[in-house]
Amino acid sequence: MASTDDVSKVKLLTQGAFSDELIALCLDDAEEFALSYTRRSRVPSGMSRAIRDLAIIALNRIGTEGESSRSEAGESYAFDSAPKQIYDTLNRFRLARVGGVVHEYKPEDEPSEDGDVPSDDEGDGQG
Repeated sequence: MASTDDVSKVKLLTQGAFSDELIALCLDDAEEFALSYTRRSRVPSGMSRAIRDLAIIALNRIGTEGESSRSEAGESYAFDSAPKQIYDTLNRFRLARVGGVVHEYKPEDEPSEDGDVPSDDEGDGQG
């Protein structure tokens, strides 16, 4: 779900050319793509910029869907899927598969206040 902070940042970067609803939709789609590409279930803090950049690219391509290039009034434009810098950022967060399984650090694995991660035989009553 796109935060109002992200919507306002994208609106500022696109000089208010798009509605809040359209920006939120593109941000949600970009987040869905980024999570799928990185094999994650939640967005790490450093990945937000890449998601905003993907949303801006999607907004700027409205009306040119399906085109790989365009020539108009003596100017040529080529459309790539996304700039390499975005994929470089997403690749830093991409999780590898080991034996066909993706292992991701989950919030329930977070250490307690004393810094210890609870083991399987502590505090769950099963044992």
